[in-house]
Amino acid sequence: MLVSLTLLRRLIVPAALVAAAVRPAPAAAQTAADHIAMGDRDHAAMNAPSALHHYEEAVKLEPKSYDALWKAAREAVDAGEYAPPAERDADYTLAEQYARRAVEANPGEAEGHFHLARALGRRALSLGKRDRVKYAGDVRTHALEALKFNPKHPGALHVMGMWNYNVMSLSGMTRFMAKTFLGGKVFDSANWNDAQRYMEESVAVDPGRLVHHLDLARVYVARGDKTKAAEQYELVIKGTPTEYNDKHYKTEAEAELRGLR
Repeated sequence: MLVSLTLLRRLIVPAALVAAAVRPAPAAAQTAADHIAMGDRDHAAMNAPSALHHYEEAVKLEPKSYDALWKAAREAVDAGEYAPPAERDADYTLAEQYARRAVEANPGEAEGHFHLARALGRRALSLGKRDRVKYAGDVRTHALEALKFNPKHPGALHVMGMWNYNVMSLSGMTRFMAKTFLGGKVFDSANWNDAQRYMEESVAVDPGRLVHHLDLARVYVARGDKTKAAEQYELVIKGTPTEYNDKHYKTEAEAELRGLR
């Protein structure tokens, strides 16, 4: 017996409706806020490359997102610090770009200025003397801007401490040449007391961050205070890792402490 066309339609259409009802709905597209949240989770898990990926995805969706921009700059510096030279330079360049965009997006907030100072400071290490002098002035400017908006910003205090340390660690002739021929007059403001004061403040404000202790130890070594330096190295060695590069800081602290004894 032949089934009528009408009966077939009655059988097929309900089946199609049932299939549509049980088919999974398409996943909602991830928002910039979603990617920032995932980046924050990866940052807390000390996975800088993955965190950077999520912050960059957030920037693609919201190009002027201040939080995504400064956090992308932070992760790019962290990812580059112990990377091979070519990757390192690319990461630092990327960090500078994101940090400049963060400052443009919100010039009256500390994080953008701090991460720009940090990115510039790292990038300067791969440049020639003339550009290093130029970058040194910009590093100081943006670190001081961050401190203007947040006088207790531990990262900006750290940058200022190491800025003074790095300038004072140059030979007298190098500082003279920089000031006289390369326009580095700002070098006149550098001194060892400020190097120590800023680094001690960064440790006091954020004692759980190992790199503060490591660089304070280096300032103490430069000033001839081996006892205080050893105390800071021990704090790094015994401290709990909380950041992507802490394992490297611990290794450096162990080596430098052995050299101190």
